[in-house]
Amino acid sequence: MKLPPLPDTLPRAIEARGVRHNTLRDLDVDVPLWRTVVIAGVSGSGKTSLAMGTLYAEGLHRFLEGLSTYSRRRLTQAQRPDADRIDHLPPALALRQRPPVPGPRSTVGTMSEVLNVLRLTMSRLGTHRCPNGHDVPPSIATQAMEIGCPICHVRFEAPGAESFAFNSYGACPRCTGIGTVFEVDPETLVPDPAKTIEEGAVLPWNVGGRRLSMYAAGELGVRLDVPYGKLSKKEKELVMAGEPVKQQVVVSGKNGRPVQLNVTYDNAVTAATKSENSKYLTSHTCPVCHGTRLRPEAVTSRLGGRNLAEISALDLESLQRWSQELPPLMPAELSRLTTGLVKELDGAIRPLLDLGLGYLGLDRAGATLSTGERQRIELTSTVRSNTTGMLYVLDEPSVGLHPSNVEGLRKTIGALAGNGNSVVIVEHDLDVIRTADWIIEMGPGAGRSGGTIMATGTPATLMKDRKSIIGPFLAGQVAIERAPRETGATATITVKQLYNLRDVHAAFGINRLTGVAGPSGAGKTALVLDSLIPAARAQLAGDPLPAHVKALDLGPLRSVVEIDATPIGLNARSTPATYSGAFDAIRAHFAAASGLGAGHFSFNTRDGQCPTCKGLGSIDLDVQYLPDINVECPQCHGARFNDDSLSVRVDSRTIADVLDLTVSEALSLYAEVPAIARPLRPMADVGLDYLRLGEPTPSLSGGESQRLRIAARLRSSQRNVLYVLDEPSTGLHPVDIRTLAGVFDRLLDDGATIVVIDHDLDVLAAADHVIDMGPTGGPGGGRIVAQGTPAEVAADPHSVTGPYLAEHLARRP
Repeated sequence: MKLPPLPDTLPRAIEARGVRHNTLRDLDVDVPLWRTVVIAGVSGSGKTSLAMGTLYAEGLHRFLEGLSTYSRRRLTQAQRPDADRIDHLPPALALRQRPPVPGPRSTVGTMSEVLNVLRLTMSRLGTHRCPNGHDVPPSIATQAMEIGCPICHVRFEAPGAESFAFNSYGACPRCTGIGTVFEVDPETLVPDPAKTIEEGAVLPWNVGGRRLSMYAAGELGVRLDVPYGKLSKKEKELVMAGEPVKQQVVVSGKNGRPVQLNVTYDNAVTAATKSENSKYLTSHTCPVCHGTRLRPEAVTSRLGGRNLAEISALDLESLQRWSQELPPLMPAELSRLTTGLVKELDGAIRPLLDLGLGYLGLDRAGATLSTGERQRIELTSTVRSNTTGMLYVLDEPSVGLHPSNVEGLRKTIGALAGNGNSVVIVEHDLDVIRTADWIIEMGPGAGRSGGTIMATGTPATLMKDRKSIIGPFLAGQVAIERAPRETGATATITVKQLYNLRDVHAAFGINRLTGVAGPSGAGKTALVLDSLIPAARAQLAGDPLPAHVKALDLGPLRSVVEIDATPIGLNARSTPATYSGAFDAIRAHFAAASGLGAGHFSFNTRDGQCPTCKGLGSIDLDVQYLPDINVECPQCHGARFNDDSLSVRVDSRTIADVLDLTVSEALSLYAEVPAIARPLRPMADVGLDYLRLGEPTPSLSGGESQRLRIAARLRSSQRNVLYVLDEPSTGLHPVDIRTLAGVFDRLLDDGATIVVIDHDLDVLAAADHVIDMGPTGGPGGGRIVAQGTPAEVAADPHSVTGPYLAEHLARRP
């Protein structure tokens, strides 16, 4: 049957008019629908404000409007963006750059839906055990709710999919499906046996009302004034394992008079359990399920000769190969069912393989996954939902992806758009940008210098657009150059065994930039973050090396600095001014000029902060089933300070005016005040001169957070300091990476040594030495497959990164 043509009135784009969210300046923009749209631009130019703060926030709000009032009250909602109008906006879902860390019950299997399909397959095609211990193979008869044993003829209930779920009926009764049990470690309860119980020897009894158990122990015959180590065996047993008996104790009341109380005695172990203090607890593999999380009955069923625990221990690549071997093992009468379930299982696994996650085991705990791994699993789950008409907003999905996996990412994104969805991506990866249908470029700069649209069009259009900043990089007309330094002296480490590392020996050039590359799971983190850093810190402190490190030679290195991209500060009270230390000097400057104390110029003290908003500058209004509304404080109007503090003007500015300055503006104003200019100048040196002094640091991108941490270190000596940076390219435009390369050179010029873990080809091409791990992730990785200069690694036939690096170098002008 021929379908009618689409109506001409169908909207072709989201029309956003007068958008003023964050730094967006009354923006008018059309975002094509049913296409893949990339929002590009330098860090801080307004990409996330447009994608997440405007399109996603408004789209989610409209989606939630269809829910009941009760449902909306139970959901966290983003505040609506400030805009004149946004038309033709589909309901929206977002995949954030940093998905939340899953709970202890989450595994790769549960997060990816693969385990759900596998449980169903086990229930339908598995060989189940009858109550008398006989195996019942799969057949048409076993598809019924109740099956019969062909040997003893007993009838029993067929296990369903939930019978194999460790989050419900299939959970181990001992650990409740977590796989580990937490027990009190008696040695932590009395760390100093030389103390008496009265002196606090039994730690769990030293808190609040639990001291009553100490007095009860005395009434039960335990000597409280004798060192714990000298108590009799019987007394110690009573302290640790005494029965919960009722006991009368006498304590002193507030007036000094004795008060008689009836208490239930809690021994030290019970008191520690009730305190829920983790320092008393140790975790062990569950002795019942041995870490499988499943009840014993759940592992008696077998599929293709393996129980569910054995299947879950396979990595995803092995799991896919094993699933393809199932059909010949199944009865012919179940061929249709077998084909359908195997196809469903393959459909759940293949997107994960496309994104380079084949090395992950199905039973891998979700909390142990990296940010990039969690984001990619979320992305594949989204694709499998087969929705149509949605707006998907992806925040840098290429984070943590090796170039070999970017093709799989493009394929996955294409599947989303191919299903009739609109996909908006905040992205810096040039390969992802080149394959987009449309680009919206924000700029020209960051902060107040951004918030406008520089260029729009197809990738080919932007390559020719003179106003575009990203265009020359897309066309290969601009390259990030560094003068290479020849590798001389080295620091070396040898790892005996850790995860997939086996007798790996690595050398890092002293006073050089070393890039560590390789696919996800190849061993980069294990080598650098889990081995080099802890071993170096231990050696410098005079402590033994970690057990898995065989040898370490740091040469002249005297300290280690690890810099990651985690947010700085926990709330809006942390700002670039406070983090850099400049705010102390600014407050002192105001105090000296006014005669008031420095506390009058702090929004964290009662003397200086606005009494209404407590120095936050805004107030959250709870409107129940609607999202909380964040409004400007009606008393200080966002200034954060009280009237007395705001009445003081120094250099024609209030303290609030100074916090509203950018780093660049503040440097110009206080050029003659060294105490203020000195901590601000490093921020300008690392390309953060556009940040406002009072900007909340939790709102900074990962790349901005890293550079702010580097800036804080620039004020001290760099000689023989080892810097380790984990994916410093996160959130960085090629222009920002060029700035980062300049920061690296400054550190190296001052005597530092730098090791970076990264996938970005610009960063790797700028390195003095590259160590390429691989050749794959998981068991197939853990080796150094190539090393040398970028050009040498690019030419090495064994290198996994080499072909992509060679193509990147060849594209340079």
